[in-house]
This record gives sequence, structure tokens and C-alpha cells, in this order.
Amino acid sequence: MLDYVYGHDLVVGKFVAELIPHCGGRDFGPAARTIGMIDEHGGLIAGLVYHNYDPEAGLIEISGACLPGANWLVRETIRRMYQYPFHVCNCQMVVQRTPASDERLLRQLAAYDYMFVKVPRMFGRGKDGVLCLLTVEAWAANRFNKRFKHHLTDDALLEEAA
Repeated sequence: MLDYVYGHDLVVGKFVAELIPHCGGRDFGPAARTIGMIDEHGGLIAGLVYHNYDPEAGLIEISGACLPGANWLVRETIRRMYQYPFHVCNCQMVVQRTPASDERLLRQLAAYDYMFVKVPRMFGRGKDGVLCLLTVEAWAANRFNKRFKHHLTDDALLEEAA
């Protein structure tokens, strides 16, 4: 059973940044917002960071990481992951930068109907990346979300995430 924590942006942001090799230990800035996943022992095992928010364009970037072997990517986590950008921030698109070599993550994102744009050298010389883009319409129409459509306006969850 996971607990979800909001409002611990510096702690969760630092945790995520330390687990993502291309972050180089840098944080996500003071405007970043986070969701942390806490295991049954009270330890932080995963986190999501929302950063580079552009309200005029309706874009937000998401980054995430977990401890090796952590069981955190469950249906409730996925629901909360997209509840914040699409229903709290009213974004029209989520952006995620992913190393082109991370085939496992790219397969997962494809299952949620992300679009992909390959960007040479996104992570440095010889380190290509992929801009992974998910529109609110693609999210609403994907097979995962159709099962949970009745939860999309869960007022208690929206208040918790705000």
C-alpha cells in the first residue's frame, strides 16, 4: 500500500534529481511541484516532479524516478500522475524528456499514447533524446484512462494535489 505526499517539493525534488543520471544532481527549481510515494515502512520510494510550467501555453514537464525494485507504478499512481497537470493546472500537454536509449520507459509511455520526437544530442554529445508528448485528448482517449473516467473529477484528490 502506498501513501502519496504533496507539498514536500524540495525533499522529493532532490530525491528524484539524485536518481536521474542526466540531472547531474541539479534540482528542478523553486517553482517545481511534486508527488512523493511512501511505502508501508514510511520510506520515500518514488517521486514525480512537475517543472517548467508554462500556463500560457498550457504545458508542463514531468520527471520521475524510483528506487530500484520499488513497486510504485500502480493504477492509483498513474491516475494521480496525470490528475495534477490536466485537472489542477488545466494543461493541454505534458512533456517528458527521455534518453533514446531508455527503451523500457519509451515502451511504457507509448502504452499511454505519448507522441515521440527524436532530438539528437538532447543529453549531450552522442546522447540522443526523445521529447515525449501527451495531449489531454490523447490521455482522455487512452485505454487506461477509459477505465477510470469516473475518477477524473475526484474533488478530494484535486484539493489534495492543489
